[in-house]
Amino acid sequence: MDHPKKYFSKNILTNNGELIIEGPVGAEALETYMFHDNLTSFRQPEQQHRAIVEIARLPEARIIIARHNNIIVGYVTYLYPDPLERWSQTTLDNLIELGAIEVIPEFRGFAVAKNMLILSMMDDAMEDYIIITTEYYWHWDLKGTGLSVWDYRKMMEKMMNAGGLVQFATDDPEICSHPANCLMVRIGKRVTTENIQDFDALRFMQRYMY
Repeated sequence: MDHPKKYFSKNILTNNGELIIEGPVGAEALETYMFHDNLTSFRQPEQQHRAIVEIARLPEARIIIARHNNIIVGYVTYLYPDPLERWSQTTLDNLIELGAIEVIPEFRGFAVAKNMLILSMMDDAMEDYIIITTEYYWHWDLKGTGLSVWDYRKMMEKMMNAGGLVQFATDDPEICSHPANCLMVRIGKRVTTENIQDFDALRFMQRYMY
């Protein structure tokens, strides 16, 4: 499923300066921006900058960014699930994954991630999609935030709720491997009952929970 992407932007004020939240942003624009050195949650900043530029070239992808002048200080990615993951084992062409969300420490505590998620859902096309995100505690910045696993989980859940994602049960082994891990989902208003049933079958691929 490939929709024309409607661009949205908003400005937010923080103690460390004004940020522009915008997107979806194309690969060409992303290449012109600098990528902050503290965006290190998933890869080294240079590698992650290249990765989101390449993601932006995919027809289904959506990249939302937070930038301070011409420096990207936060981003959210949406794309089809990784071919190696359970969530790609489906004929659903309207299942996309919130694959990564990151904000540098200097701009945390100002609802930057929440605002990126809210802005990403402003496009009415999102009502045609099932949007998932898989949350694994080993990706969380527990050291940097000083939060416990459970406090971090609560923070993540509240943030995802702002984008309309809520927790769904699944028998996926990786998610079931730790009680703090979770699957969060937003089902658009125009998603069909048949699509929802197909998604339910994807969530529970084993006869029993292990």
